[in-house]
Amino acid sequence: MDGLRKFPTRPTGAGETFQLFRDGTPRTRAWLMAETGHSRSTVAARIDALVRIGVLAPTGEASSTGGRPPATFAFEPSARVVLGVDLGATRARVGLTDLAGKLLAELDELVAITDGPRAVLEWVADTAEKLLAQVGRTIRDLAGVGIGVPGPVDHTTGRPVNPPIMPGWNDVDVPQMLSARLGVPVAVDNDANIIALGEQRTIYPGERELLFVKVATGIGAGILMDGELRRGAQGAAGDIGHLSLAGHQDVLCRCGNYGCLEAVASLSSIAAHLSAETGEPVTTDDVVARVRVGDVRANSHVRQAGRDIGMALASAVNLLNPSRIVVGGHLALAGDQLIAGIREIVYQRCMPLATARLQITTARAGNNAGIVGAATLVIDHFLAPEAVEGLILSKEA
Repeated sequence: MDGLRKFPTRPTGAGETFQLFRDGTPRTRAWLMAETGHSRSTVAARIDALVRIGVLAPTGEASSTGGRPPATFAFEPSARVVLGVDLGATRARVGLTDLAGKLLAELDELVAITDGPRAVLEWVADTAEKLLAQVGRTIRDLAGVGIGVPGPVDHTTGRPVNPPIMPGWNDVDVPQMLSARLGVPVAVDNDANIIALGEQRTIYPGERELLFVKVATGIGAGILMDGELRRGAQGAAGDIGHLSLAGHQDVLCRCGNYGCLEAVASLSSIAAHLSAETGEPVTTDDVVARVRVGDVRANSHVRQAGRDIGMALASAVNLLNPSRIVVGGHLALAGDQLIAGIREIVYQRCMPLATARLQITTARAGNNAGIVGAATLVIDHFLAPEAVEGLILSKEA
């Protein structure tokens, strides 16, 4: 797993068998024999191994067709807990989930990413211990930690790469720093990626081709293709905020280039435009507040931002052909003008085949999408066939 300390692995077959239980449906030994073609003794041995490591548990008996009712077994999500962390520019959301991604406890606090990695990660570790105590679990129950950060991440190492709003974080070994304190595997990814994953798992589990766009102080995207995150060769996939827009070559972006989408259509850029037009300071929170009360000038800027974002997304739709675009972030939740502008341009400029079944919707998973997505990074690895095999071998050692 990207940026994750290694779990023990050695495939033997029980890990693959366990995947049949991931949907939570109770199964009988007879059902498994019919489904896998394995003998009764093989199925029994694999079920016993999975029960020993806690990921499977007896759930009673199935209806009998004559004779003794057969025993059933089902996935046991409470076997371990996972910490999901969504770090933003000025606040952090942290939560504990079970192995099914169900949120057990959470904390939302003002935490400045500019405080630096040591201070922020110490806070994360302290919060982990606090939440574990809150739900009556110990550090031994923690399967791992998933973290989303507001900047680019090298997915092979979990290290941030020149993040514009994260001074002091460049090339910091975040997994090692946090693993040293908590003693568990740590996965790190870009915040748009974890929110995309959380939105898909929580609201759109059937969507295999989904593009999530986060519009806030910056603009980023998470790409899900074939149900999996697509990060690119170095983790830079989805950096839609730094696509260049024609006609805006005079607008300087914080990345040093000119005409970037983020410099033209982000919440920060709208606040700057309104400040210049009104002659008074306008914060990003002011923009959202003005949109919500129907301020004509603010809504006009947001609608145009939607059109500008739509220009970038039109190219992405023609290239990737997603079935759904989900638009989230602080600005997207303020009203309908942003998404209306996006739809206007995307449907106008894309090939008919690419938009025939395309849905463009506002994010619905809420503030916990990042927590769930970050936790999912760990869960999917922890419950992968080879990792389950490793847990069995460790238990037997």
